[in-house]
Amino acid sequence: MYKKFIKRLLDIIISLVGLIILSPIILILAILVRIKLGSPVIFKQERPGKDEKIFKLYKFRSMNNKKDENGNLLPDKDRLTKFGKLMRATSLDELPELINILKGDMSLIGPRPLLVRYLPYYNDKEKHRHDVRPGLTGLAQVNGRNALNWEDRFKYDIEYVNNITFINDVKILFKTFYKVIKKDSVITAGTGKVIAFDEYRKQQNKTDTNK
Repeated sequence: MYKKFIKRLLDIIISLVGLIILSPIILILAILVRIKLGSPVIFKQERPGKDEKIFKLYKFRSMNNKKDENGNLLPDKDRLTKFGKLMRATSLDELPELINILKGDMSLIGPRPLLVRYLPYYNDKEKHRHDVRPGLTGLAQVNGRNALNWEDRFKYDIEYVNNITFINDVKILFKTFYKVIKKDSVITAGTGKVIAFDEYRKQQNKTDTNK
């Protein structure tokens, strides 16, 4: 009952209330992003959702548009400013995802939506992370966040998919607040410290081939 009906109803209520209550903060952040990083204020990127259906994820942008002498964008780590790092570390850049939750692209709790280009690299077990709507936060995020290796991150994702209950979601939600406040296990993506999953799996396959 909870997984099929109540969870979605709570997502709608919480995301709508959240957007209303947090609207002053969202407005201030939008202005700061426009001043410090330029436009567009909202970063949109395609991500796979439930059943691998592609949707557009909304986030506040956290990088500038600096380019090299040939007009090409600089690497992410060179475009990620102190303000952008702060946004990511505090998860404030993810507030626009409340719109995705309200629309039904995402849920409040679930496996984080990753990049579309990762899809060919999941094994059969890992693909089950797409059996449910992706989440604003999830079991992996409260058990290590980006500090986890990919194997452990997916292990937590599958564990969540197989054990969706109201109590578990409440526990994850409160643990998320604690982690964000403490800035615990935060490794900011885009700094070069987080290896992309497709690169990780290619390296893994190469190692297995050379054995």
